[in-house]
Amino acid sequence: MDNILDIAKRVLKIEADAVLALIERLNSNFEKAVEIIYRSKGRVVVTGMGKSGLVGKKIAATLASTGTPAFFLHPAEASHGDLGMVTSNDVIIAISNSGETEELAGLIPFLKRFNVSLISMTGSPNSTLSKAADVNLDISIKEEACPLGIVPTASTAATMAMGDALAVALLTKRGFNEEDFAFFHPGGSLGKKLFIKVGDLMHTGDALPVISPDTSMTGAVMEISSKRLGVAIVVDADKKILGIITDGDMRRGIEKWGKGFFDMSSGEVMTRNPKTISEEELAAKALSIMEGKSITSLVIPDKDGRAKGIIHLHDILRQGIV
Repeated sequence: MDNILDIAKRVLKIEADAVLALIERLNSNFEKAVEIIYRSKGRVVVTGMGKSGLVGKKIAATLASTGTPAFFLHPAEASHGDLGMVTSNDVIIAISNSGETEELAGLIPFLKRFNVSLISMTGSPNSTLSKAADVNLDISIKEEACPLGIVPTASTAATMAMGDALAVALLTKRGFNEEDFAFFHPGGSLGKKLFIKVGDLMHTGDALPVISPDTSMTGAVMEISSKRLGVAIVVDADKKILGIITDGDMRRGIEKWGKGFFDMSSGEVMTRNPKTISEEELAAKALSIMEGKSITSLVIPDKDGRAKGIIHLHDILRQGIV
């Protein structure tokens, strides 16, 4: 019996070769397929049976997340009413290694009647599906990785790679960027980095730890403790920002002045000109500033320099922005 690692290496080698072989077969048909999808006013409808269908679902998902509206249509359900989801403006991508899948062949008369663009992805350029398509993308392989030669392995790898090539070519042609990607992934880490602003996370109002420069350090400690942000913002009578006092300032003050520290005023202890950030800036930028300055909070001023809010490192990390 072959060594398990040898078997795995053989499988990976065959599948890698199958994908690499696609490069040599790429031709004007691929460019035509991209152009058909790009110019379409509808959606891309991906369909396929069995393993081809599973790969098709992934291709549809990749297209949809990169700026090309797409969904998967099960070919067996299509002939029982689901074809109503397809319009003449749509583009069909039909996947079949043999090109003779009965359920897909049954869709051809409908697609022709309503003049729906058809792109086939097959392993047989002379098959029924390939000949009926406006464009055929050749995904044929030399061999499957399965020793029986029948389990879809290398063929599905090649199909998925071709789908990725389509998606990436289209996103590039559309000028799709990180902001666009984040728009379709608001729950993902990139979406959070690009959409969550400082103003969405900052503490304001009664949650804002503010004290006057005349406040004793005993009072400052109480304010810092009650607001649980590890800092207090020192402001004047008009709430304009004068400085900041942190947990670290308190520890250093006690080490330097001992018990006398608690009789000092906040104005004597505060750090002047604290780091600030606009509420319109991205939370990711606030995180970058904090990391660069080795601090845990940033003050948010209003347009007149008054203390409007404060954002803490933990507020950002809780949102998964890293």
